[in-house]
Amino acid sequence: MHIFEKRWSTALSADKKEYTQFVMRQDETVESFLQFDPERGIALQHTNGSLAGIPFGVKDNLAVDSYQLTCGSKILSGFTSPYTATAVQKLIDNGAVVVGKTNLDQFGMGSSTDTSAFKKTNNPWDTERVAGGSSGGSAAAVAAGLVPFALGTDTGGSVRQPASFCGIYGLKPTYGVVSRYGLTAYASSLDVVGVLSKTVDQSRIVFNLMKGQDERDNTSIMHPGSSNGGAVKRIGVLTAQKGVLHPDVEKSYAEAVGRLQQNGYTTREIDIETMKYVVPVYYTIATAEASANLARYTGIRYGYAAQDAKSSSDLMEESRNEGFGDEIKLRILLGTYVLRSGFQDQYYHRAQKIRTAIRNEFSRLFNEVDVILMPVFPTPPFKHGDSELTPFQQKVADKYTCAANLTGFPAISIPSSVENGLPVGVQLIAPPFEEERLFAVARVCEKDFPSPDSPLYKTSWS
Repeated sequence: MHIFEKRWSTALSADKKEYTQFVMRQDETVESFLQFDPERGIALQHTNGSLAGIPFGVKDNLAVDSYQLTCGSKILSGFTSPYTATAVQKLIDNGAVVVGKTNLDQFGMGSSTDTSAFKKTNNPWDTERVAGGSSGGSAAAVAAGLVPFALGTDTGGSVRQPASFCGIYGLKPTYGVVSRYGLTAYASSLDVVGVLSKTVDQSRIVFNLMKGQDERDNTSIMHPGSSNGGAVKRIGVLTAQKGVLHPDVEKSYAEAVGRLQQNGYTTREIDIETMKYVVPVYYTIATAEASANLARYTGIRYGYAAQDAKSSSDLMEESRNEGFGDEIKLRILLGTYVLRSGFQDQYYHRAQKIRTAIRNEFSRLFNEVDVILMPVFPTPPFKHGDSELTPFQQKVADKYTCAANLTGFPAISIPSSVENGLPVGVQLIAPPFEEERLFAVARVCEKDFPSPDSPLYKTSWS
């Protein structure tokens, strides 16, 4: 059986008109795409390959030749990419077709996709709730059945959290094994290109096609393969989560542990001492790198330019003030602060030392267990706006996902249950280059609880 349903291979040929109309109709509700243009993708297509004719979406901070590249921000409104990101090109070379660019929190900064300058993406399970972020557009498109898989980026959980919120799979690979060439940088030492899909094997095949060293990305590395063929016997389970998690998430987490035990895995409760430092360390490093990366947006060379500025300095200030959203400004200011002379040792350098301690603790644990299970997010999908979780609370809630980015280790979010009509996921973390361990365990769990179909998910274009 082909890894993708037969309908996907005909979506852009025999069923092109019906498929296009279906996506445009469905997306009026979901609001997952910022640009949907299958014809443009067909023009880039290589017809041969294992993914021949399969449509997919690309988060709008990844470059695709002739498509827009807005990063969800007004400051890049109207900008068209002149080239294609390596990860995307590898899929095109294997026959896959980019059908559009998906919505995101501006520059990948957020947990809701509500900070996009253009639209708010709705969760296909409940349109009053967020799809997660920052890759919410990609997650919602997959969960609504608009594409079988989509690319996202994960800097602090931006693939895994929306995957959990939408009831699908979200893979964050080992840092460096997928080229970042063509990815608009947010935090360069944390950013990873990831995959969101309806099945485990779909994520696996897409990852294996994308991975590999790229001479255009000097942080990229060759993937050496699994050290043990992906074998998993012992699973560490993060303990002491009672009272920290929403009751629905706590229930789902316990069910996931029970499912692993029923399938013959040995589980062992573990405590990770450095987890309490994950959020402050992450936001110190991420905002510092963001302030440096976003300094290029001046309103002079490309992108949004304020009108009627009286000098070049006024142009830069006014363009950034008008072009960046509030969350971007907050993170740039925080990053600039921690990099100030006299503050670097106190904040940024200290955070890097603690980052090393976090990585070292995880490495020690992986001498005792093969993978680690932990929650993805402490609450189910929350409603649009700040009524349930304030922006600050959303940042604190990143504690479970940020750890994999700080360590550089691979992680995958897998559906665990549906509670009160909303999906809940859990995540697995493995040592570096051990994605096969993640796929092996996720595949076992998938047999008992596959990705559930959202109320908006359709199996035909009619």
